Amino acid sequence: MTSPATLDPGYRPHDLLWLEDASALIFSGAPPPWATPAWLAVAPVVVRRATLADPAQVPVGLRGSTRSKRCAARLSARDVVRVLKPEEIARSAAGRARVHESPLACLQALARLGPALDALPLAWGVTGGVGFSLASGLDVLRPDSDLDLILRAPLATDADALRAAAQLLRNVAARVDAQVETPFGAFALQEWVRTGGPVLLKTSGGPILTDDAWSVPDVAFFDAACRAMPA
Repeated sequence: MTSPATLDPGYRPHDLLWLEDASALIFSGAPPPWATPAWLAVAPVVVRRATLADPAQVPVGLRGSTRSKRCAARLSARDVVRVLKPEEIARSAAGRARVHESPLACLQALARLGPALDALPLAWGVTGGVGFSLASGLDVLRPDSDLDLILRAPLATDADALRAAAQLLRNVAARVDAQVETPFGAFALQEWVRTGGPVLLKTSGGPILTDDAWSVPDVAFFDAACRAMPA
């Protein structure tokens, strides 16, 4: 395992974290009964997009064995003993027999899309249930599970590569949810393609409607749009 002292505390949303001791998790109330020490000894937690008052703490989400088992928590960065990023999951998944031989549509889609995504000038990774399952070895996938991906697009000039990625996603059997990460948050690739620009940008402070996901979000514009929406 990696020593906590060597880890970069600047975790990003969708990074998977392992703890040496599940008691390090901090909950707003009582933890759910399924979040047992035995489960958390093998199941990672995922960094979620939120702002905490204490900068030394990391907002995380817990995932159980079924879709209904979800819970938010937080932890101290010093309690993390291992981290796995979505890009690392994608690279490690490429040669796994489980991905290439699975009857599940989501894993078949990953096997098909991987080489094509690698050819694009974008960093990409696997998140959601597929990423969790591949990283932990826990069987949480179902026949109708989605394939969740993250595409790193730090510059507005990455737009052409994103359009190419969107074309690739149209020709797979599984439902693919691709999130595009910019320096200011993340948005759904399909929404961006459909609207031609305006998207709901997920930020650590909440979602913001913006015409340009590569510029500082206009909070005032978002507030005005919300006020204009019918109750």
